[in-house]
Amino acid sequence: MPARTWWKNGVIYQIYPWSLQDTDGDGIGDLAGIRSRLDHIVELGVDAIWISPIYPSPMADNGYDVADYCDINPLFGTLADFDALIADAHARGLKLILDFVPNHTSDEHPWFVESRASRTNPKRDWYIWRDAKPDGSPPNNWLSNFGGPAWQWDETTGQYYYHAFLTKQPDLNWRNPDVRQAMYDALRFWLDRGVDGFRVDVIWHLMKDADFRDNPPNPAWHPGRPEIDSLLQIHSTDQPEIHAVIAEMRQVLDAYPQRVLIGEIYLPIERLVTYYGRDLTGAHLPFNFQLIQAAWNAPAITRLIQDYEAALPEGGWPNWVLGNHDQPRIAARVGDTQARVAAMLLLTLRGTPTLYYGDEIGLARVDIPPDRVQDPWEKSEPGLGFGRDPQRTPMQWDASPGAGFTTGVPWLPLSADRAVRNVAALSDDPGSILTLYRRLLALRRGTSALSIGDYRAIGNDGAVLGFERTGAGETIAVILNFGAEPADWTLPEGRRGHVLLTTMLDREGEPAGPVIRLRPNEGLIVRLTE
Repeated sequence: MPARTWWKNGVIYQIYPWSLQDTDGDGIGDLAGIRSRLDHIVELGVDAIWISPIYPSPMADNGYDVADYCDINPLFGTLADFDALIADAHARGLKLILDFVPNHTSDEHPWFVESRASRTNPKRDWYIWRDAKPDGSPPNNWLSNFGGPAWQWDETTGQYYYHAFLTKQPDLNWRNPDVRQAMYDALRFWLDRGVDGFRVDVIWHLMKDADFRDNPPNPAWHPGRPEIDSLLQIHSTDQPEIHAVIAEMRQVLDAYPQRVLIGEIYLPIERLVTYYGRDLTGAHLPFNFQLIQAAWNAPAITRLIQDYEAALPEGGWPNWVLGNHDQPRIAARVGDTQARVAAMLLLTLRGTPTLYYGDEIGLARVDIPPDRVQDPWEKSEPGLGFGRDPQRTPMQWDASPGAGFTTGVPWLPLSADRAVRNVAALSDDPGSILTLYRRLLALRRGTSALSIGDYRAIGNDGAVLGFERTGAGETIAVILNFGAEPADWTLPEGRRGHVLLTTMLDREGEPAGPVIRLRPNEGLIVRLTE
């Protein structure tokens, strides 16, 4: 695969469709709203947009309970609106990636309606049905990711069905070849409309243990952690047969030129990298969430980069993520100043970065009053801090009452500092985090060493992390201070250079080396000249 493949040298921008832009005043974002904000996305400097689910759905889990894989939810618009969006995106040089949710459907999907109608229905085996144990209890001890048992008793047919998430999200039986073909046909439906790829939801869940053995207890679990973590999910996820299924899915995409397959996978590095598949016939980009889960300090980040780079299969292309719709925002985790360091790290590491909408304005955690909670996980396990609403709040475009997002009541609250934390205000500030993101993305796009160059660690010294990117005859050093105190950093072999960019946006062109003084919470990008 050539290095200039778009998903290798490009940057992906995740859009939560509920929250980018509302155009009809109902307080919920829509496809016309995304289309109206493409200029912002282009000016930001990314290469592709990934849109979370927009399919017809009862919205028990904000669209991750799909009732029709080949249409658009009226909440967001129509197929014509989608076609207009993809045409406009492509006209601006943007790729468009859809979220695909193949592990489970809504219980209102026609397939499940048929499946639960009788034990002899032709679609009965499209889902996972099992008899109760002799005492009437569920078939095994598997738990739902949202709390409680993962088995739901169905009175109509006298069996349990399996749901890894909500009871309204029954899992499909991916051991059934008819299920696989139906899902591949859904992929082709969107590929034929010009979609450039898919992010596949919980791809490591698709296959389950054929014998449905109990999951063993997790000895490290303690109360206060999600109930799902009380068991080790060694039989309900990550089964060996999954790789053949992903290879089939990849073959569907390979019939269309320059498409990308991205897999959502929350697994340790050594398991994650197996999802590239034998001879790289699996996912192009198994999502790497290590930066989301790591302790935020130089030694820990240095180790995880080295471990990940060392584990990649020959030819496997890395990728990095700071946040998404399921995880607390980076600014909420590390604070405003370190969020700038995190942005520089994300956009200078080797591999494909994915940005989450709102991170470019430093949006952090937005508090959600109890009466405004939308997330079913928070409703299932309330008060434990697992709710995902705080990272799904609307984008803030200006200082108007609806922050330029809506003329109505936004579906989730806006941030308390929305009058100053918005695109209009930050665009006018040459030192803002939005300006930093734009500068970083422009530098990455215009510097081959940063977009597709090689990576070499140059270590960490206390609170400072350093690495080099090399390519096209140049070497770029990235030096990041994770600490709240000034620090000195010595370049390898006493080399020198000049500053291309600092997280504080005020040292461009300054001579650098052989010893560089970093201010607290500062990152520098230096072009080495000797």
